Amino acid sequence: MQDTKILWADDEIDLLKPHILLLNEKGYHVTTFTNGNDALEAFQKEHFDLVFLDENMPGMSGLETLSAIKNVRSDVPVVLITKSEEENLMEDAIGSKIDDYLIKPVNPKQVLLTIKKIIDNKRLVSERTSSAYQQDFRRLGMTLNDKLTYEEWVDVYKKLVFWELELEKLDDPQMHEILTMQKSEANMQFSKFIEDHYLDWLSNKTTAPLLSNELLKKKAFPLINNNNTPVFFILIDNLRYDQWKVINPLISEYFRLDEEDTYSSILPTATQYARNSIFSGLMPLEMERRFPSLWQNDDDEGGKNLHEEAFLADQIKRSLRKDCKFSYHKILTFDQGKELTDKVNNLMDNEFNAIVYNFVDMLSHARTDMQMIRELANDDAAYRSLTLSWFEHSPLLDLLKKISQKRVKVIITTDHGTIRVKHASKVIGDRNTNTNLRYKQGRNLNYNAKEVFLIKNPHEAQLPKINISSNYIFAKEDRYFVYQNNYNQFVNYYNETFQHGGISLEEMIIPIAIYSSK
Repeated sequence: MQDTKILWADDEIDLLKPHILLLNEKGYHVTTFTNGNDALEAFQKEHFDLVFLDENMPGMSGLETLSAIKNVRSDVPVVLITKSEEENLMEDAIGSKIDDYLIKPVNPKQVLLTIKKIIDNKRLVSERTSSAYQQDFRRLGMTLNDKLTYEEWVDVYKKLVFWELELEKLDDPQMHEILTMQKSEANMQFSKFIEDHYLDWLSNKTTAPLLSNELLKKKAFPLINNNNTPVFFILIDNLRYDQWKVINPLISEYFRLDEEDTYSSILPTATQYARNSIFSGLMPLEMERRFPSLWQNDDDEGGKNLHEEAFLADQIKRSLRKDCKFSYHKILTFDQGKELTDKVNNLMDNEFNAIVYNFVDMLSHARTDMQMIRELANDDAAYRSLTLSWFEHSPLLDLLKKISQKRVKVIITTDHGTIRVKHASKVIGDRNTNTNLRYKQGRNLNYNAKEVFLIKNPHEAQLPKINISSNYIFAKEDRYFVYQNNYNQFVNYYNETFQHGGISLEEMIIPIAIYSSK
């Protein structure tokens, strides 16, 4: 504050001496002028942090001086002071990019408040945010030691994401480090919660949260035939709750948010299992039994998500028990997205339109494989930023803009999240063991029992098994499985990459948002 230099131009500057004295006492350095020409000349020669301009000065008017100052340095905030309250003057001033305006007569406290709002705002917001999180840190810490329900875990995760997004705006490494440690503690406790309750959820559905296999039946299908409004079910693969939070403001420019909710991904939190479960309305073991020719196990050759449209058709027939005109599209490239957007009017006659967008999933894999993407998305904040940048320029946003002009319902969700892995966990398995870094299926697996959630009998978790002695193990928190052979090479390649398939708040607590046309 003591280095803050203020330029103040007013033809009645002598009447403002009390204001100048107060600002000098508060540590601000104020340079005064009685006309716009002298003010502009000084502004061109030296640095100022803030400018006050009287609107009605002889020679150059306040608005003319404002325009000239912005041509010299557009980033310096300018406050216009005027006797007039005419609407057109305010519109001209705002159009000229003023940062604030005051109506004469102004009192010294008004001026001081304006300065604090503009110059000190970042510092004050930073101090308030850090202080508020420190208070919430203690409350969250106490909460994590309680026996939480699933709904309470959702609240904890949402609060952690809230603070992650708030602290992201601040240059405060210490606060970031504290939050990172608290998220790590939360994931450790959440992993224990899943170990204690997941199998109970599957055997006693009354205690279970909404899971992948019931998502369409509980959230999407009830909207079908609602006043003949088409339903667009848009699944952005691998979209975490925090990533949805940063794209939601863009979506909300065109749609009204009717409902923000979450559901829990099934295990493994991998596309092959979770997304197939969404579209089939079945658990993986049920899919294997109902569709023996379509279900692909981990050791089968070929793509694992090639039959979602067939699964969806079967679920619609089972659940709705009537004909339903629907479409299914999977978007893997920019051109496919653009083509669908161009033809979106053809979808308006359908009752239900399912669209899968694979970009975020490809981004997470590209971050593993491409050095440039690793550098662009080197932490969670950068990963969110890259997701937002993609969404802002994607055919998906163009599609949403187009259908917002119609009467529609839109559901935005995903099949699982992803976590940035930091700690390698050694595992030994035979050559038939699957390659996913966050879960393993196989027999005779050797691992550190403290670092995994073991499911001895896959059928208890509604999972297929390749052979009679198959087990599943799931990595907890931010661990990832690495084989003993080439251990260091694998760690160097995969550490700090985004992975999915295991147990974490980020992978399992999934956003689902329902929108309607404004």
